[in-house]
Amino acid sequence: PKASPPCRDTARIVMRCERRRILRAARGVLAAAFAAGALLSAAGCGENAAEKAAARMTGGRPDAGREAIRRYGCGSCHHIKGVPGADANVGPPLDNIASRVYLAGNLTNEPAHMIAWIRDPQHLHAPTAMPNSGVTARDARDIAAYLYTLK
Repeated sequence: PKASPPCRDTARIVMRCERRRILRAARGVLAAAFAAGALLSAAGCGENAAEKAAARMTGGRPDAGREAIRRYGCGSCHHIKGVPGADANVGPPLDNIASRVYLAGNLTNEPAHMIAWIRDPQHLHAPTAMPNSGVTARDARDIAAYLYTLK
């Protein structure tokens, strides 16, 4: 086979390099677009994302938890953001409870502890002023799911 003239080889190398540069730039643009989309999705639907995360953590439904909080009368002792009428100050406010390190003073703030505390606070931390309200397992998961949206 006959050798290509040097200028033709140079043109191929330049074209190959240019193609690689364009592909790298396109990959960078796609990665940036994907990251921006993920951030916008999370930021644009922050409440929805928080609710989904809380539901995954607890196995409960935040919307049902808000209703259960009203049904069990939790607002007669606690201030709870987002629950109409839950504006008492007998017990601690539950606003931002998802960001706290501890529950009830000495329980680490994790879903299993919160659910157990909601169901039977006297069993976990006696004596405590929080009464056992007869909360079912399902309702406790739902209440915990709602409380974990409060960051």
